[in-house]
Amino acid sequence: MYTIYLKRHKEESLRRFHPWVFSGAIDHADGHPEEGDVVRVATHDGHCLGYGHCQIGSIAVRMLTFREEAIDEAFFVSRLREAWALRQALGLTNRTDHGIFRLVHGEGDRLPGLVIDVYGRTAVMQAHSVGFHLCRHTLAQALVRATEGQIEAVYYKSETTLPYKADLQQENGFIIGHSDDHTALENGLRFQIDWLKGQKTGFFVDQRDNRSLLEHYAKGRRVLNMFCYTGGFSVYALRGGARLVHSVDSSAKAIELTRRNVDLNFADTDTAQRHEAYAEDAFRFLEQAGSDYDLIVLDPPAFAKHKDALRHAIKGYTRLNAIAFRKIQPGGILFTFSCSQAVSKEQFRLAIFTAAAMSGRHVRILHQLHQPADHPVNIYHPEGEYLKGLVVEVE
Repeated sequence: MYTIYLKRHKEESLRRFHPWVFSGAIDHADGHPEEGDVVRVATHDGHCLGYGHCQIGSIAVRMLTFREEAIDEAFFVSRLREAWALRQALGLTNRTDHGIFRLVHGEGDRLPGLVIDVYGRTAVMQAHSVGFHLCRHTLAQALVRATEGQIEAVYYKSETTLPYKADLQQENGFIIGHSDDHTALENGLRFQIDWLKGQKTGFFVDQRDNRSLLEHYAKGRRVLNMFCYTGGFSVYALRGGARLVHSVDSSAKAIELTRRNVDLNFADTDTAQRHEAYAEDAFRFLEQAGSDYDLIVLDPPAFAKHKDALRHAIKGYTRLNAIAFRKIQPGGILFTFSCSQAVSKEQFRLAIFTAAAMSGRHVRILHQLHQPADHPVNIYHPEGEYLKGLVVEVE
């Protein structure tokens, strides 16, 4: 195993358990570690700080542990058991009406570079680092052990998340078991999960609690769900008694998936008749829409994937919300979100403030939203807090 030595006084962030080693902090290595290798990280004078996965880029090492311990299957079983125990404590496992949750949330579960989402008895595993890609089979075995067989199939989906420079030519597929059942339950509602070609692991698991909140506001309202993707907010709104629900996404495939999810829950009922879906550009649809809606959901894709795009992203959020503020009925409710990690809560809130001021309407904040507890934020890694949202009332 290679050792990476840090420059003098560059170990302080690791002593505070921040899980990233930046390339600028490295003095030298005692060899030539390859991307994905487990490396020992030490101070300039050789004191061990822990072990992590080596990678190419500004983040040079993702720390797995800050102790002297072997990184093997037993290590991963221990980490995964911790993660499973937390989800049990949150009441997300062993429910007959619910089987969708995040089991591993990267740094939040002390496995930086790894995401695992659970859909019933199938886990979808996604590597964001070469290190976890290389040990994917060990991880899959550890996952079955850690959950005592409650996870029966493990699907590996990292084709679009691994560093492109690694040139791994990864293909998605099952590592353990197999399942042709692509439906799963979330709070008693059925959803089609496209883990084969869908975004992320096939479903936006992080909006579960916010979808439930919207359900309580939906009764009797005319709902517009922008950037609907799988139609999660639309399905909850229909169950909540919305008068009508319109779902909009630029992707025809997303619209087809939304219609399928509505049919899964409300086929051949009057409820399904209250839903319409449109494959159109969201900005254009919103600009051309009338002022009939009194509940609007704005859940766009990340406008800023890195800090260089921050200014453009703030303008995008401001423009989008300004249109919604102009269109929404008096007394209407707006659910608005940003999933851009580069945009802080304060910056997002300022964008909504600016949009409200541009509209000239009085706006009150009812809820300040965030990612759910199965997407925990490591207190030493505040960068892990990415989802932010507001629920506001417009006079």
